[in-house]
Amino acid sequence: MKFGVNHSNLYLTAMETDSDKILEDVKNALGEVATRSHFEAVKAKFLGTNGVFRELVKNIAALPKEKKPAAGQAINICKGEIEKIFEAKLAEIEIGEARASLGDVPDPSLSSGGGEIFCHPLRKIRSHTIEIFSKLGFSVADGSEIETEWFCFDALNTPQSHPSRNESDTFYFRENVSLGNVSKNGDERYVLRTHTSTVQIRTMLHSKPPIRILSPGRVFRKDTMDATHSPIFHQCEGLVVEEGTSVCDLKATLDFFFTELIGEGCETRMRPSFFPFVSPGFEVDFRSKNIGKLSNRWIEIGGCGMVAPNVFKNCGYESGSVTGFAFGVGLERLAMLLYGIDDIRLFFQNDTRFLKQFSMPML
Repeated sequence: MKFGVNHSNLYLTAMETDSDKILEDVKNALGEVATRSHFEAVKAKFLGTNGVFRELVKNIAALPKEKKPAAGQAINICKGEIEKIFEAKLAEIEIGEARASLGDVPDPSLSSGGGEIFCHPLRKIRSHTIEIFSKLGFSVADGSEIETEWFCFDALNTPQSHPSRNESDTFYFRENVSLGNVSKNGDERYVLRTHTSTVQIRTMLHSKPPIRILSPGRVFRKDTMDATHSPIFHQCEGLVVEEGTSVCDLKATLDFFFTELIGEGCETRMRPSFFPFVSPGFEVDFRSKNIGKLSNRWIEIGGCGMVAPNVFKNCGYESGSVTGFAFGVGLERLAMLLYGIDDIRLFFQNDTRFLKQFSMPML
C-alpha cells in the first residue's frame, strides 16, 4: 500500500479506509477457518513478519516527522482490533477441539465403574505438557510410527556409521516390505521410528516458516526391558523455525516449560553435547526443591540445540534464510520424576492397583 508523502491528512484518511477493509478481510478469511493450522496461516498473513501490518509500518517512514505519531497510533488501534478478532476465533477453535477430544456422549445406563476414572500417568503428563506449550503458540503435529531410514536418519544429518543405525539398536522391516501410506525419499528401508523428529522433517518439507510444533508420540528402540529401560517409550519433541531465533529463545522456552510443570524455583542449565541434527547441541538438566528425595540435585532430562544447517538444506530451506531450535524430553522420565515412580514397566502392565493411584472422582 502506497500513500502520498506530501498529503499527510489524505494519508491518514486513506489509512482509515484501508483499516476498515483489512478488518473486513480478516473476518472473511477467518470465516473459512476450522483448524488450528489454518488459523495460524491466516494470522501470519495479517500479523506475521511479512504480514499486512509490517508493510504499513514501513510506509510510516515516508511521512513528515510531525505526522508519524498519529499514523502509528492509527495502525496500533487497527492492529488491536484485529488481535481481538483472532483471540475470539482461537477460543472458538479450542472449544471445538475440546468437544472433539471428549468423543461421543456417554450412555448414562452404563456402569460408572465404581465412581472413578483412571487417568494413565503418561496421558496425564502428555496433556499437561501440551497445555503448557500451547501458551507459547505451539500446535501438536502427529506422524506415523512406521518411518523410513531417510526421514529417521539421513534427513536428520545422521551418518551411516552412527551407532543408532545398527540393526542391534533399531527395528528394521524386511527389505521387500511395501507400505503405500508411508512415503519414501528413495529406496530406503522402513523402520519403527526411534524418535519423533521424523514429524519435524515432514512438517518442514510441507510447510514454510514460521513453525512452532510439538510432536509427542510413541517411539521404539531395541533395548532390554528392566526398571529403567524399555523398547517402547514416549517422547515429546518441539521445533521452532522463525527468523532470528537464538539459543536465548531456546533457553527461555525451556525455563518457562519446567517452571510451569514443576513450580517456581525450578532451574535449568544446558551443557554442550553432540547430536548430529543440531549445532550447537546441549544436554538439559534441571534442579528443583519440589521432587522429593531428588530435590536440589541437577538431573539430566533431555537434549536440545539449534537446528543444523544440513537439516534445513535437506528440507529445502535456503541456506541462512531461517534459524530454529529443537528439543526433546522423555515422557516416562518426566512422569517417573514427578510422580515418584521407580519402575518404567508399571506404565505398560495395566495393573489397576497402579492406575488407581491416578484416578479422578466422577463428577
